[in-house]
Formats: sequence, structure tokens, C-alpha cells
Amino acid sequence: MLCFPNAKINLGLHVTGKRSDGFHNIETIFYPVPLKDALEAVITQEASFKQTGLKLNTPAEDNLVMKAYNLISQKQAVPPLEIYLKKAIPSEAGLGGGSSDAAFTLKLINDLCNLQIPDNRLEKIAASIGADCPFFIRNTPVIATGTGNVFKPLGLSLRDYILYIVKPPVTVSTKEAYAMVTPQKPVFSLEELPAIPVPEWKNVLVNDFEQSVFNKYPVIGEIKDKLYALGADYASMSGSGSAIFGLFPKAISSSFPKCFVWRGKLR
Repeated sequence: MLCFPNAKINLGLHVTGKRSDGFHNIETIFYPVPLKDALEAVITQEASFKQTGLKLNTPAEDNLVMKAYNLISQKQAVPPLEIYLKKAIPSEAGLGGGSSDAAFTLKLINDLCNLQIPDNRLEKIAASIGADCPFFIRNTPVIATGTGNVFKPLGLSLRDYILYIVKPPVTVSTKEAYAMVTPQKPVFSLEELPAIPVPEWKNVLVNDFEQSVFNKYPVIGEIKDKLYALGADYASMSGSGSAIFGLFPKAISSSFPKCFVWRGKLR
């Protein structure tokens, strides 16, 4: 059985406070986008995992796909599976690729093995893998709060836009990004965003990680500036970076030397 885990972008990201458990509370909008990996599972005699495509910095046994497989196997009778993952979503980019792979693994095994686990239970399993992992179970636009694990559906469509994602050859660890940011109360409510025209988003939407990340890695900020110069109605860093995305009313032609670049139509 084959499926295609997709990426997400963040529309606005407010770091609102540090929690007693050491994590941070945030407010953001998760929006699914059609940049996709490929994930296949086959019932076999001996479990195995193989990853191809973009290179990852983690060994196969630590991949979140295997963590998801092991977690669901502890809760349900799951046969041995051969699992194949082809990476097209860059890692350490703020695009949720690893979390998406894990969530889609849970959904794939649920369907392949006819486990009939409802979405709310899959979300609970996914939550033990990563804060944004449960988002990919239902995979629709939401306002995310808490550590990024509490969701409120949001009626927002960007189907009229073409999305460009640009990731430079630098990485920003999540731990590093949070260490550089100062939590603060947001001045704009994300619930108001659907009523505001996209070209006006740059006046109200803020990603709290951008200032400190751009200061340390100027190339990321330069990419955002270039996307605006090329005609983006809105551009922002996704998550804690290092990917930058731009929303364009029509296709453009441009090159970003030594960068990963993807273009797709939104839904």
C-alpha cells in the first residue's frame, strides 16, 4: 500500500510563553501543502525499513517512521512490514516532513491491516511522537496552540495561490531557535486571518523566530526579501526554519543558487 505524506507551512507563529516542563506554548496556523514524500508498506515475513531520496542526518532505526511503526505495534496486532520511504521534503526546514511521515505511517498501517482505529486515537498515538504530528492525521488547516498539539479548525483556502518553498543549505535546530526567542503576548489574533486579503498579511502576521534566526543566518532573510521582490503577496519563514515560502498569484521564473526550490498549486 502506497501513500504520500505532505508538508505543512506555518502562517504566523507566536511563542507565547515557556512552560514548567521546559517546552514552550505557541500559537500558529498549520496549513497542509502538496510537497510530498512517498511511503509504502508491504506485509512480509520480517520487518525492515529503507529510506531513499534526500539524505537524512539520523540512522534508519531512529527515523520517526519506525517510531510510529513500533508504537502502533505495541497497541495492536500488526504483522511484520517492509516499509519504504522516499524523501522529497527537506529535513530541518520547518516543514514538518518527519512528523508527516510518522502520522502517515500510522494511517497507512491502520488501513493496510484493517485495524479500524478512529482518528482521535491515532492523534493520541501521534502526539507521543511529536507536537505537530497529530495535525497530519486529519491534515486540514487549523489554529494550533499548546506546544502545537491543540487544534481548532480554520476555514481558510489558498487554492488561488502558487506556493514556492526555498530552503538554503543551512539548518536551524528547533532547540537553537527557541533559545534565541523571547516569548511575548501576540497583538494579532490568528482567528481573524481568513477575513484579511493575503497581500495585507505582511502587515499583521509575524513569525517570532524570524528576527533572531535572520540575524544569525542572513541568507534566510535574504531569500524572504527576494521572494517579495519577485512579486510574492506574502512570504515568511516556516516554523523555526530554515525554509522560506512565498505565496504568488501566478507562476514566476527565478533561480536560487544552491537552494532547494519547490513550486506547487495550493488547495
